[in-house]
Amino acid sequence: MTPIQEIEAPTPLEFEDRIRPQFQPVVMRNIANEWPIVQAAQRSHGEALSMLRQHDSGAPTDIMVAPPSEKGRFFYRPDMRGLNFTQKKASLTQLADQIEQLSATDEPPGMYAGATALASHQPGLREKHPFPLADRLPDATPRLWLGNASQVATHFDMSDNFAVVAMGKRRFTLFPPEVTGDLYVGPLNFTLAGQPVSMVDPLNPDFERYPRFANALAKAQYADLEPGDAIYIPTLWWHHVAASTPMNILFNYWHNDAAHGGGFLALVHGMLSIRDLPKPQRDAWQAWFDHFVFGDDAPQSAAHLPPAGQGINGPASEQRSAMMRQFIAQVLTQSQ
Repeated sequence: MTPIQEIEAPTPLEFEDRIRPQFQPVVMRNIANEWPIVQAAQRSHGEALSMLRQHDSGAPTDIMVAPPSEKGRFFYRPDMRGLNFTQKKASLTQLADQIEQLSATDEPPGMYAGATALASHQPGLREKHPFPLADRLPDATPRLWLGNASQVATHFDMSDNFAVVAMGKRRFTLFPPEVTGDLYVGPLNFTLAGQPVSMVDPLNPDFERYPRFANALAKAQYADLEPGDAIYIPTLWWHHVAASTPMNILFNYWHNDAAHGGGFLALVHGMLSIRDLPKPQRDAWQAWFDHFVFGDDAPQSAAHLPPAGQGINGPASEQRSAMMRQFIAQVLTQSQ
C-alpha cells in the first residue's frame, strides 16, 4: 500500500480545475481545524458529544448494533443468510449517551449511526461548520456519522465523497476501480447498507480463500485521519473505513455531477441481458458499447445525422434525456 497524496486546502475553483479531474483521492490536513466541534473534541470527547445533544432535533435515526464478538465489524453472517448486526431507531442524543457509557468497556457492542442528515437531525450545526469545497454544490447534503470503534466494509459510492473527521481517529484504505475483480465482490442485491461490498476483511485478509486480493492490496492507498483532517474519495473508488477510538464523529458530503446518477442499474441490466450470451454475441455488444458509450468519439456517434433526426443518439440535452427516459420506460413496459 502507498500513502494517499496530501495537498494544501484548495479553493473550490482550484479543486474543480486541478483535483477532481485527476480522479485520484487526496487528503487535506487540518482543513476543518476551526470547526467548533473539532475544537471541542480536542478539549474532551464529552464536550463534542454535548454539542450534538444541544443541536439534536430528537428525530429518530437508524442505529446499527453488532455484538461484542464481531469487534466492530459490520458484515454478513458466515452462512450469508443474514447480517451480523441488528438495526434499531433512536435519537442521536440517545446514541451519544450509549457510546459514552460504553467507552470504558473493554469489549463493547459495535454501534453507529451513518449518513444522518444534519438538516433534519442537527439543525443549526451546518451553519457553524462550513466546508467550502462542498457548500457550493447544491446536492452535497452534509451528513453525520456517530459511533464507537467500528469497521465499514470495503464498498464504493456512486458519488464523489468528502469526509471530514471531527472526533476520533479513522484509517481509510482505498482501492481503485480497476481492481474490482480482485476484491471478491459480494451480492449486488443483498447488501449491508445499499452498496455492494468486498467479502475480504482488509485488516485480516484470508489469502488462501481470496488469493487475488494480494493484487488489490498492492494498488491500495491509505491514510490515517485525525480531527480536522478531510479526504476526497472519487466516485467508484472502493474504500474501507476503520474507526479506532471509543467515540467517533465524522461529517461527509456526497456529490454526483452525473446528470442521471450512476451506471449501476445499467450494469445490472447488462448482466441480465448480455453477460450469459454466447461469446460472439458478447463481443458484438462490446463493439456497440464502445461506439455509443465508452469510445472517445461516442458523443459524436450521431454527427452524420441531421439534428432533427438524431433522436436519442444525439448530444446531451434536457430534451434528449427526456426522450431517453421515455424510450427506456416504454421498452421495459413492453418486455414485462
